[in-house]
Amino acid sequence: MTPIYQAALNRLDAVPSFRLGHYPTPVEELPRLRQALGDQAPRLLAKRDDAISFAFGGNKVRKLELVLSEALAQNADTLVTIGGVHSNHVRVTASAAARAGLKCVLVINGSRPQRLSGNALLDELSGAEVQYVGSREERVPRMREVARQLEQAGHRPYQVPLGASTPLGALGYVRAVQELAAQGHPPHAIVVAASSGGTLAGLIAGIELAGLPIRVFGVSPDDPAGQIAATAAEIVHGVALLLGLDGKEFARGQKIVVDDGFVGEGYGIPTLASREAIALAAQTEGLYLDPTYTSKAMAALIAYVRDGRFGKEETVLFWHTGGQVELVA
Repeated sequence: MTPIYQAALNRLDAVPSFRLGHYPTPVEELPRLRQALGDQAPRLLAKRDDAISFAFGGNKVRKLELVLSEALAQNADTLVTIGGVHSNHVRVTASAAARAGLKCVLVINGSRPQRLSGNALLDELSGAEVQYVGSREERVPRMREVARQLEQAGHRPYQVPLGASTPLGALGYVRAVQELAAQGHPPHAIVVAASSGGTLAGLIAGIELAGLPIRVFGVSPDDPAGQIAATAAEIVHGVALLLGLDGKEFARGQKIVVDDGFVGEGYGIPTLASREAIALAAQTEGLYLDPTYTSKAMAALIAYVRDGRFGKEETVLFWHTGGQVELVA
């Protein structure tokens, strides 16, 4: 490791966070899934961020720990954020606000379900105020308007972008790479769901800083690959700046791979491949995936193995980003 990168990691250690989960999350072998995929399948592992203890877990917890710490440092009394009806990010933000004793306002595209279930039920159980808008495009303007109204009423709102996918939030996954490395036997490749870009950016930056020869495959559940890759590149740039590095130089050296070939008909709409992934993971490993994010990422991993993209002697890690609450919504 270069002295410059070591200094960056030292800065990372000094970034404050509001601890919500318990770490490290397990890394588990998936031998029966490997067997089901044939003799040429690589060794398969899962990094179980779905097992994070706080608020039904998932990748958003790692990012919210840093973002929430900043909000508290700014004396915020209300978190305001955006998402869909069954957003994992919204669920974790509402729960994090409750844990920290803050108010929370959620701006959600869609309409209130007649029967609350899944994340929508958890959002309201947490005590958050929920405001609905008609489309994804209306969310950010409404969030800003909500924040303005709160300020006029004497409150101190803190706006949390979608997925907490900011450079600060992405530091949670730079730290997660350090955690993975300490668990031993780093994989040759990681497959992970990638949408708002923060988790993907944090993994890529963390792998570079740790000097690990790991390929990362981000799998889109919604947006075009180029859009997600561009967003992740911007976040990588911001991560570098936070850690005292040359942002342009650091970001320029990173290869960001995003695959949008498993989206199907759109966000939250299962495909034949994602349904197979849900069933195969459950039936071979008792591993549960959600229909929006992780099932499409696992569908990609399964396809890559069947296509011979990985060697039999390689190790491939599926980074489980959570979301099973939505499976039974």
